[in-house]
Amino acid sequence: MAKRNVNIKDVARKAKVHPSTVSRVLNPETRSMVSGAVADRVSRIAHEMGYARSSLAYGLRTGRTHTVGVLIPDLTNPMFPPIIRQIERTLAEKGYIAILADSDNNQGNESTIVQSLKSRNVDGLILATAHRRDSVVSTCIDEHIPLVLVNRTIDAHSVTAVINDDEHGIYLAISHLVELGHKSIAYIGGPQDTSTGHDRYLAFKKLMRKGIFKSHSDLILNCKAFTEAEGHKGFLSILNKGRKFTAVVAANDLLALGCYDALQELGLQCPADMSVTGFNDMPFVDRLAPPLTSLRIPHDEIGNQAAKLLLERIQNSKSSVRTVNLLPELIVRGSTSAPNKKRL
Repeated sequence: MAKRNVNIKDVARKAKVHPSTVSRVLNPETRSMVSGAVADRVSRIAHEMGYARSSLAYGLRTGRTHTVGVLIPDLTNPMFPPIIRQIERTLAEKGYIAILADSDNNQGNESTIVQSLKSRNVDGLILATAHRRDSVVSTCIDEHIPLVLVNRTIDAHSVTAVINDDEHGIYLAISHLVELGHKSIAYIGGPQDTSTGHDRYLAFKKLMRKGIFKSHSDLILNCKAFTEAEGHKGFLSILNKGRKFTAVVAANDLLALGCYDALQELGLQCPADMSVTGFNDMPFVDRLAPPLTSLRIPHDEIGNQAAKLLLERIQNSKSSVRTVNLLPELIVRGSTSAPNKKRL
């Protein structure tokens, strides 16, 4: 004869408390409503008895599944795992789990994946795939789905987002290079249909117009994607135009890696022949040869803030829309130095 599953009433009977008390203790959102000693005793007894809450039954009763969809553009990009890890940790504290999906930088995939996540009745979405004008995000807003964007936002700023201060980051990179003595600086940017690509490009142009450094339209190129291959191609394209420069600011670390590849291919040394800066300070860039000077974004804080803001929106759909703008920090390493006078 099959063994009967332990239920809340069984736990309550053994713990000598009301079933509602057991329910509160075993729900991370309401555990704090029960005194510590009682909560610990109920939890221990539930564990000893092998109690397991039925997610299906809970979802039917509350209308929530305690699951959150998390969509990223590229799982192979090392900047995302630390963010995802913190999202999962913060969600777990409240009894939620994340369903992770990768769009492979394909907008068609994004729409299909989000539709699939909605069909699984996720309680909310965290998207790192937003484009400046994004029909997927607009649809989620229209359908009142709790939603938080990370790393990128949309032009309308009509949705809660956790992003980095891209203008400040580019300012730090340029200031560092100017202090080293660089006067002619190139820029390799990202796709202009993303806020990260567009805002970093605008920041570079703004600083150039202020006369903080010299550049030229021939030394500015925005790539189709934030990839190593695009960075390699972009650097060679700029170099082939014949204008002299001694440093390049890359709009992310993968583009900077592409610059490394091109320099090695040409027999040039970084930083002796060319200084390079990145953006994001993704894991392991300190292990490169040379270690990459990059803008460190607070990966853990991005994930933590995104999860907290989404939980807030799940609990209160009328919570205000806001943008959390986090400051990057310049981490100076071996890829930048004073310019080679022969290249000035």
